[in-house]
Amino acid sequence: MTENRTNSDKATPRNTKSGKGSGNRRPANPRKLVLALLKNIMREQQTLDEALSNHQADFESMERRDRAFARLLISTLMRRLGQIDKAINACMKRKLPSKMADVRDIIRLGAVQLLYLDTPPHAAVSTSLDLASGPRISGNKPLMNAVLRRLSREGQEMLAAMDEGYDNLPRWLWNKWVSTYGEETARAIALSHLAEAPLDITVKDNPADWSQRLEGTITSGNSIRLSPGTGDPVFLEGYDEGQWWVQDFAASLPALLLGSVVGKRVGDICAAPGGKTAELISAGATVTAVDSSNKRMKRVHENLERLQLKAEVITADARSWQPEEKFDALLLDAPCSATGTLRKHPELGRIKRPEDIEALADLQAELLNNCADMITVGGTLVYATCSLEPEEGQLQIEKFLANNADKFERIPVQSSELGEAEWLPELLTSDGDLRCLPCHRHDEGGMDGFYACRLRKLA
Repeated sequence: MTENRTNSDKATPRNTKSGKGSGNRRPANPRKLVLALLKNIMREQQTLDEALSNHQADFESMERRDRAFARLLISTLMRRLGQIDKAINACMKRKLPSKMADVRDIIRLGAVQLLYLDTPPHAAVSTSLDLASGPRISGNKPLMNAVLRRLSREGQEMLAAMDEGYDNLPRWLWNKWVSTYGEETARAIALSHLAEAPLDITVKDNPADWSQRLEGTITSGNSIRLSPGTGDPVFLEGYDEGQWWVQDFAASLPALLLGSVVGKRVGDICAAPGGKTAELISAGATVTAVDSSNKRMKRVHENLERLQLKAEVITADARSWQPEEKFDALLLDAPCSATGTLRKHPELGRIKRPEDIEALADLQAELLNNCADMITVGGTLVYATCSLEPEEGQLQIEKFLANNADKFERIPVQSSELGEAEWLPELLTSDGDLRCLPCHRHDEGGMDGFYACRLRKLA
């Protein structure tokens, strides 16, 4: 179960546990696969998980090593795309026209290997040119060869002259984060996206034992951090036995804002893929998990079955659905732009647009207003998003409270509710809301960006 949810939250293609190609199918070329993924992301605005689902058979046909290489290629390319394109442009008299997007993508693929993956120049250049098949593209091989050869000679010098935080972030996001957080923090956030994120998991119990068995460290509570490069979690001890699930540390915090849930009826709204549902069940709640997508709810069923946990699972539109009996507490993990998750999903910075924020904020308001009617008087409602945008966080809550001043009140969070670590107070705003930034605890691997606010129903 992966709690690094994008707005679409598509299922990640399954890996065969053997790590070998599936059936008698000839293994796919990892570079050719990455070229196809890049096209899906950049020109069809798909997330990496969506793109992988389009090529699941090719992905599963590859050896485990080649799968890892393909993921490394596409993730590094998306993290460093700004610098890569800037270096490519410096090697040409004028930018390639849009009709030559396939040519640019092949050059990008060679460039990321030359500039960041220490691939020998002859291998990076030759394997890239091998992808230039067909009369429309093959005629541009001399240009591709010239650009890549120059990058192999001068690329590192070009990179040294760049601002890696500023250059790798879409300009609209940079300007927005500078306006919201100030330039110093915006730069720290941007830089935190450039390194591979560690793997965080939440264990059912015995975190000290599992941290030792998996060679990780306890972040706080039942959250354990494994080093970057750990690999596919399905191969780790305890996965098949349902002892833990993948969940970024920041994503594990909103459920804590509900306080003790032992014996309480709790609604987990927009629940897929189910990490918070599992967390609430493990804490003693009777959980109803609601999501609008049959495909996403299938993942919740599968993950709860693996974890040997039980919940009422309902597929419904939470903008209008109401429970037969009101909940004692509710967690709304609303669909959002997911700009707080670029550490793990760097492609989101390239497919999200400013207009997406406005549309999602409208959806969040609808969900929040309907969820307000799902809980009993005196009950707790926690609103959360994995977004860095104020429209999807504090501004959403300010608007809701202004319209419901006689019905709800904000209950500030105390750092002790999040755990015992001495640095946890830095995750709280002056209003007592949770606000995690990717640059928090950067030297220890950072965390996803999250916002959460706790409300109490008065009437």
